[in-house]
Amino acid sequence: MNTPATKIQVIEPSKGWQLIDWRELIRYQDLLYYMVVRGIKARYAQSILGISWAIIQPLFTTLIFTIVFGNVAQISSDGAPYLIFSFAAMLPWSYFSNTLTEAANSLVSNSNMITKVYFPRLILPISAAFAKLLDFAIAFLLLIALLFYFGLTPSWEVVFLPILMIIMIMFSLGLGMILSAMAVQYRDVKHAIGFLVQILLYAAPVVYASSSIPVKYQFWYSLNPMVGVIEGFRSMFLSTQPMPWDWILTGGVISVIIFVFGAFYFKRMEKIFADVA
Repeated sequence: MNTPATKIQVIEPSKGWQLIDWRELIRYQDLLYYMVVRGIKARYAQSILGISWAIIQPLFTTLIFTIVFGNVAQISSDGAPYLIFSFAAMLPWSYFSNTLTEAANSLVSNSNMITKVYFPRLILPISAAFAKLLDFAIAFLLLIALLFYFGLTPSWEVVFLPILMIIMIMFSLGLGMILSAMAVQYRDVKHAIGFLVQILLYAAPVVYASSSIPVKYQFWYSLNPMVGVIEGFRSMFLSTQPMPWDWILTGGVISVIIFVFGAFYFKRMEKIFADVA
């Protein structure tokens, strides 16, 4: 009686710059789903306020900004109430900063999995980006409530919201993939992330309007994809200025470049993850 041949799969480290195997990611979609759910549960497990933290964090930060920058410093809000002016920026910014932090630490915090079993390592930063979408959705409901409170109506350009979200996600995940790959080999990256997020906060129009930036510097300023995203949010929800399509286009191109480079860099560094994690 002939026994069926055993199928053996040999896993070898990648060499050089490799393309992302998206079909492999699809095969591991169940693991991706599990990691997303685990990330959400880990954030709110044994928490008294639960998912309310998704509202509390950006709301209290906005209140502080309103007192310090809106009332004391009297920073222009382009004619909109400063509270909602700031919150409309905190909504995408909170997603960006939280995703960047979680994605950058995803490999180090899951080092036990990396060293014991094979799976596409890219699932870890991707799951961090997907998990933060729940926080974004909850905070978005608060933005809608604030619009009703202040008697504001979104413009018809709100139909382009998915474009801004794609740019936001790609930029966040792209930087997250780069930093996560670096954090495995250089552990001081973990400590630098908080400092980096603080710097990027003031490099984006979160507490001030981009109209305060001199015209001659605005192109270079718009190379930060979050500039176009934040001002796009304000434009479609608050009508503070015309939709900044030039900034959105520039930021979209930069976010695609960062995302593609981050994916290639992550794949190139993947071969050392199990050795140094």
